[in-house]
Amino acid sequence: MSQLSLPNPDLAVLQRRGEILKQLKKLAPDAILIADQEGRRTFETDALTAYRCLPLAVVLPDSTEEVSAILGFCHENRIKVVPRGAGTSLSGGALPLEDAIVLCLSRMNKVLSIDLVDRAARLEAGITNSAITQAVAGDGFFYAPDPSSQIACTVGGNVATNSGGAHCLKYGVTTNNVLGVRLVLMTGEVVDIGGPSLDAPGYDFLALITGSEGQLGVVTEVTVRLLKAAEGARPMLLGFDSNERAGACVAAIIAAGIVPVALEFMDRPAIHVCEHFVAAGYPLDVEALLIVEVEGSQDEIDTLLEKISEIADDFNPLVVRRSQSAEESARIWKGRKAAFGAIGQLSDYYCMDGVIPLSKLPKALDEVGWICRKYRFDVANIFHAGDGNLHPLILYNANDPLQLERVELCGAEILKLCVELGGCLTGEHGVGVEKRELMRVQFTETDIAQQMRVKTAFDPDWLLNPGKVFPLEGPAP
Repeated sequence: MSQLSLPNPDLAVLQRRGEILKQLKKLAPDAILIADQEGRRTFETDALTAYRCLPLAVVLPDSTEEVSAILGFCHENRIKVVPRGAGTSLSGGALPLEDAIVLCLSRMNKVLSIDLVDRAARLEAGITNSAITQAVAGDGFFYAPDPSSQIACTVGGNVATNSGGAHCLKYGVTTNNVLGVRLVLMTGEVVDIGGPSLDAPGYDFLALITGSEGQLGVVTEVTVRLLKAAEGARPMLLGFDSNERAGACVAAIIAAGIVPVALEFMDRPAIHVCEHFVAAGYPLDVEALLIVEVEGSQDEIDTLLEKISEIADDFNPLVVRRSQSAEESARIWKGRKAAFGAIGQLSDYYCMDGVIPLSKLPKALDEVGWICRKYRFDVANIFHAGDGNLHPLILYNANDPLQLERVELCGAEILKLCVELGGCLTGEHGVGVEKRELMRVQFTETDIAQQMRVKTAFDPDWLLNPGKVFPLEGPAP
C-alpha cells in the first residue's frame, strides 16, 4: 500500500458543488470552467503519475483580475485551491484534491514587456521557459533556467519550485534570475513583490515566494532577468570506466576553480537508452559519461576545454571528445534533454531529486546503486553533477501496488542518504506530496513549526495547495 495519503475531503463543499460551479461561472465569465468528469480527468495528476485524484472543478483564468475574483470567492466559501501551470511537477506539487478547485494558469502566457536596456522581461506566469528565450534570442539575449521540461514547463511553476536546469551551474537557478512577481493572496488581494531593479526596496519577500510551492499565493506575473548570450559555447564528452571516477572528476573540475556553463552526468543505462532514442553520438563502451560545456570566445573555449581534459587525465578517461560542430553540439544536448522521455519509453520510473556536496558524489553514487539493488530495482542516473543535484530514476511497474510501495521506500532511503551526506531533500522539484513525510529528516519540529507559521501568515485558513510540503501529522498551524 502506498505511503502517501491526502487530507479527507470536506463533505459540505462536495455537497455544494453545483452552486459553487454556478458562482464561479458568474464571477469569471471569460474563464474556462471544466466541470465534466472526462475534462477533469485531464488534471487529476501531474508528472508524478503514480498518484491521482479527480478535482472538484478546473478553472483556467485569463487575467490577474479573474484570479483575484476566484480566490476571493474561494476564501469566503472556504474552498481549497490547487494552483497549476503545465503540470510537469515531479513531486506531486499540482496533485488535486477531491474538494479543491484546480486553478490552471496555462492560458496566461503573454509577454507583457521587454526592456533590453535594463535586461528584464515582464511575463504572465503561464509562459514556457523556452518561449521566454525565443522572444529575446533575436536580440542576442536568453533566460538562463532551462529544466529538461523547458518546452512545456511554465515560469510560474518554476518560481513555485525554484527550478534549475542543465545550464544553471554558471548562471544560477530561478531565484537568481527572477526580479519580481505579481502575487494574488488567498483573500484575492493583489501584491507586487520586487520589480525590474536589481535591488527592490523593503523586505526580501521575493526569496520567500520563490520555492514556496503555491502555499503562500498564486503568481500571475513574473519579471525575469535577461542575460546576453555568450559569443560561443561548446560541449565535450568525457567517458569513464566507473561512476566513481566520473564523480571524482566532477569534484576535481569544480575544485580547480573552473565553472562550466553545464556539467551533466549519465550512467551506463541512461547512456544506452538515450543513444538508441536520439542517436546523439554517445559512446556505448563506458560506465559513466560527463557532458561538460564551456562558453566564451573561441580562444577561451579552447583553453578551458584543454584544462578540463588535463584534469580528466588524472581519472583515466576512456573517451575525451570535443564537439566539432554546432550540429554535433545540438545532438549531444538533444540526447540529454530527451533522457527522461527516452527512459519513459521503456519503463515507469520514480524520479528522485536530492542534493549532496560534490565531495560526496562518488560515495553517493555507490550508495544509490546499493540501495536500489536492495529493493530489487534497476536505476538510471542522470543529473546536474556540477551542483550535486542528483536525479536517480528508479525503474518500476506503476501498475503493481506492491512495487509502488517498495519504490517509495527505496526513494525515501535515497533522500535520507542525501541529508546524511550533508545535502538536502530537494534541489529543484520541490517537496510536494512526495517528500512531505520526510521533512522531519531535514528539519527539527521547531523548524517545521516556524515554516508553518509563515504559511499561516499568508493563508490563515490553509486553503492554498493543502496536503503538500508539511507532514500531515505536523504541529498545529
